[in-house]
Amino acid sequence: PDRHTMKQEEINRLLVELALQGKTVTRLKGGDPTIFGRVGEEAELLVEHGIEFEIVPGITSAIAVPAYAGIPVTHRDLASSLSIVTGHESPDKLDRTIHWDKVTNATGTLIFLMGVAKIGYIAEQLIKHGKPPQTPVALIRWGTRVEQRTVTGTLETIEAVVRAADFKPPAVIVVGEVVLQREKLQWYERKPLFGMRVLVTRARAQASELSERIEELGGEPCEFPVIETREPSEPGAAAELRARLEEAETYRWLLFTSVNGVDYFFRWLRRFGIDVRRFHGARIAAVGPKTAEALAERGLIAEELPERYDAEGLLEKLAGRIAPGERVLLPRGNLAREALPRELRARGLETVAVDVYETVIPERPDELALEWLLAKQIHMITFTSSSTVTNLLEALRRKGYTDPAGLLEGIPLASIGPITSKTMAAAGLQAAAEAEEATLDGLLAALIRFNAERFESRKEQ
Repeated sequence: PDRHTMKQEEINRLLVELALQGKTVTRLKGGDPTIFGRVGEEAELLVEHGIEFEIVPGITSAIAVPAYAGIPVTHRDLASSLSIVTGHESPDKLDRTIHWDKVTNATGTLIFLMGVAKIGYIAEQLIKHGKPPQTPVALIRWGTRVEQRTVTGTLETIEAVVRAADFKPPAVIVVGEVVLQREKLQWYERKPLFGMRVLVTRARAQASELSERIEELGGEPCEFPVIETREPSEPGAAAELRARLEEAETYRWLLFTSVNGVDYFFRWLRRFGIDVRRFHGARIAAVGPKTAEALAERGLIAEELPERYDAEGLLEKLAGRIAPGERVLLPRGNLAREALPRELRARGLETVAVDVYETVIPERPDELALEWLLAKQIHMITFTSSSTVTNLLEALRRKGYTDPAGLLEGIPLASIGPITSKTMAAAGLQAAAEAEEATLDGLLAALIRFNAERFESRKEQ
């Protein structure tokens, strides 16, 4: 309320001015443009100036927000009709625009939009004109967002409930027996990641899977990719890589430590026209299930997976299977740890580690994600590798922040495993949640545990 960027008259004029300049203009509104959206005034002015327009219906918050709170606005046994009423006017204006004697009992459900500040007066008028004082009432704030909050009461208690909860607008008010359905039908607020906005730092191409899983679990993903993969840029890198791949028949092992390693390995084979069957003498190992899945999609089945999905776990699994003198090809990224090739060489294997891709920081980070990060509107930052840690800090430095670790202070951080946690610690960051298994499933399980503890601590307070 009272924070509008432009007055309605100015918006009307702007629509006309822009359209007359020959522009295609989108007037984007929250909810449905015809439900208290002033679309009539705007469209009328467009008609007067001979400007063609199109109205695209939306879903009004009057029905969407209650649905997210587990309240159906109609119900066969409880309410077969509803009224949508504006509630943000002053009491004297409310009395002029609302016929309380007719509205109060006209429909089974009453929806008031923008009426939090007037809730006491609204309840008083409804009781005065015939609604039982025990009529259920719900107020839902920031519906469909992670900040969604719901309070319930009756017409005679709701003002006190709102005051005690320090409940602020914007909110949708629902009056009627349908409110009682919330006890059984809550679905969104019961999701395990409800109330959590999660910053996803994975590469853009890989972020979608984690984001979708977060959303399914009731959280709100915010993508801030700090990794971008590309072909090695070093002069002569492609020629060196081709030479190593052309030695396909000499390898006894192919070890893959990431999905990216698999993807780029096959890209180079296509580029150079090298038939994968030339590696027929090599056994194949993968560091974890996602890497093994990427191989399986190409018709290659990896050896049994290690119990720990990192270089050390892979070495443990290969112990007794590898023999000194065997030649190993290790397709990887330029920032990969040296632990695996170093230990393989120490065990007498001829190890050829080749960078099939390199990791860089995207040139243009998402500004909205950065804005939320700075405003502490992020409830958890996820790190899925050591490079996501170092790259996020470097991306913030490039934006001019000299103490990026300090900038993240107060925001809980989640790590996919001990290696990533170690990198975080070296950078002055502490993991508030760590996956027990270094997979996306393990990371999501850690987020769920953390969120459950967060809600329990809130209850205790």
